[in-house]
Amino acid sequence: MDIATILGIVLAIGAILGGQALEGGHVGSILQLTAFIIVMGGTFGACCVQNPLSVVLKAFSSLSMAFAGSRIDNKGTIALILDLANVSRKQGLLALEGKLKGIKDPFIQKGVQLIIDGTDPKAVHEILEIEVEHHEEAGILAAKVWEAAGGYAPTIGILGAVLGLIHVMENLADPSKLGGGIAVAFVATIYGVGMANLFFLPLANKIKLKLKEEASARTMTIMGLVGLAQGENPRLLQEKLEGFLPHSERTHEKKK
Repeated sequence: MDIATILGIVLAIGAILGGQALEGGHVGSILQLTAFIIVMGGTFGACCVQNPLSVVLKAFSSLSMAFAGSRIDNKGTIALILDLANVSRKQGLLALEGKLKGIKDPFIQKGVQLIIDGTDPKAVHEILEIEVEHHEEAGILAAKVWEAAGGYAPTIGILGAVLGLIHVMENLADPSKLGGGIAVAFVATIYGVGMANLFFLPLANKIKLKLKEEASARTMTIMGLVGLAQGENPRLLQEKLEGFLPHSERTHEKKK
């Protein structure tokens, strides 16, 4: 679980509700179902108009990236590639077939299979690079749905405010109905601006950040697999791949 995401949401909501309480207000005064329906329904309706349904569904599934902890294990990947390089150096590339079933990462497994099949190192690089680019592009499209939601929500909030004021003007003769209309008018604006700046836009940026981290890890993996296909010296390959790690995690740095 990504603690920063959870902590940020709790802090943001807590600050708003805490400020409301300090001013003598009540939480119930900003809990307006009508305003929520207008803002959320209008926002996601606009997102569906802008994007294909498959992209919108991908956007919801990509939320797990913002809330889940990092699944990237660069040190583990380097150790695996070096193990494969040592096996290949001693027994030949075909010996890697015995290691194939033990590889859990489908991306690495695909690369190793290409190497076993005798694919040219340049072709291995191109095939894997295309897969990385496709995955990142799909993720960026999903993140842009949340960016779009962040752009639409404040405007839909203003629309909700106008609808609330229209309701107020229609019922000036009946004071009992004025309160509800005024509440929708102001709360809809709060929901629109709040959802955009506390949830939609931050989530979009967090997803993009996670995609960038994944792309960097995949780039390192491709470099390692190409080196494996070219029969590079494991020690030289280790030096090259550890360039992607923080200085504190590099083997040669720890020895100093």
